[in-house]
Amino acid sequence: MTTSSSPTLKRRALLAAGLGAAGLGASAREAGAQAMPELRWRLSSAYAKNLDILFGAAETLGRLVGEATDGRFQIQAAGPGEPVPPEGLIDAVAAGTVEMGHGPASLGAGKDPVFALATAIPFGLNARGQNAWWNAGGAADLFGEVFAKYGLVALPGGNTGAQMGGWFRKEVKGLADLQGLKFRIGGLGGQVLTKFGVVPQQIAGPEIYAALEAKRIDAAEWIGPYDDERLGLQKVAPIYHYPGFWEGGAMLHFWINAERWKSLPKTYRAILQGAAAQVGAEVQARYDARNPQALRRLVAGGAQLRPFPQDVMEAALKNANDVYGEMAAKNADFRRVYEAMKTFRNEAYLWFQVAEYTYDNFMIRARARG
Repeated sequence: MTTSSSPTLKRRALLAAGLGAAGLGASAREAGAQAMPELRWRLSSAYAKNLDILFGAAETLGRLVGEATDGRFQIQAAGPGEPVPPEGLIDAVAAGTVEMGHGPASLGAGKDPVFALATAIPFGLNARGQNAWWNAGGAADLFGEVFAKYGLVALPGGNTGAQMGGWFRKEVKGLADLQGLKFRIGGLGGQVLTKFGVVPQQIAGPEIYAALEAKRIDAAEWIGPYDDERLGLQKVAPIYHYPGFWEGGAMLHFWINAERWKSLPKTYRAILQGAAAQVGAEVQARYDARNPQALRRLVAGGAQLRPFPQDVMEAALKNANDVYGEMAAKNADFRRVYEAMKTFRNEAYLWFQVAEYTYDNFMIRARARG
């Protein structure tokens, strides 16, 4: 994967941030070398290698860290199952089976629903809001306290932006169409839709096409146009609903074993943080750059775009709030973090409504005029 500026400049910039100076004298260079041990870490990705943006994020992180340390700190990316499957990724990092992982925090929601809040929840924050909440709104500290209980450190590692609502063999025209629907979806989105009578299905990405073709499921959500295009789902389930209200801005993370993190020299920590931040920005930029043309190709190939009906959206919002109320009553950490997210979300949309939404709405209507 290429980057927007030269690798040499990036390496120098990261080294400057980590070491604090350039042009060190001989004695200082020797001391610096002693403070930069040779390390070989394994990073298990939750994403298949053919997902070039998502798996590529792990590869890019390893390359940047290697360049910034002159190869002394190497991080080798491996795909799912090499050595751990996606569903076991977070546990494997916590146990020290691998030093690092890359994937959504929602993989850990089965052990604690707070993890889902770090990725995306139905009717949560959009991508900009999620990034702002984490980097400037206090979320990093909130989640840091929770993740520390599980022996984990998390660094933001990208955002997909708002995802699509998925591929359906039949159009959803109202709430009745969801009753008994076998839908490939997981996490809190699945819990919310269950209240409609939807039957959530857990199916790996590469197996979605076969499941739809064989009519074992009625619908499936994946990510968005660029990644969905690779599955060819428009051939067997042509209705492409939107938006994926359960993932309005899905944040990904680099997971680090807490003890390994503590053992890192401060220089390496700074380099790793800087590299993760750069990768995070690139992931979202690549999706924003590639999704438009992928959507055009999908429509040309037979995909039929359909918004979810308003009554479905409204009912789903009510169901989501009910689910969160139930979780908050049982889990103090969830209640604390969820309330913080709601407060931040309401303030963020106050600003978006005044300027961003007004501008975007005008430009969307004006784009046909050039």
